[in-house]
Amino acid sequence: DPLETVRQKCEQTEHCIHAREKLEACETRVGSRSHSEEDCTEELFDFLHARDHCVSQKVFSSLK
Repeated sequence: DPLETVRQKCEQTEHCIHAREKLEACETRVGSRSHSEEDCTEELFDFLHARDHCVSQKVFSSLK
């Protein structure tokens, strides 16, 4: 699937790497606590937004 290929390439960009690091740090922090009300929704959405922004530029430019 070409979309998966583009997503993988976009995940290697600096902005996505930074967002993924924040997500992983949050997951580690939440996972280390037995009772935590914190979740990593914001960090996940930030990562997905960064990746999808990159993907949209690459995919839609090829449709023109």
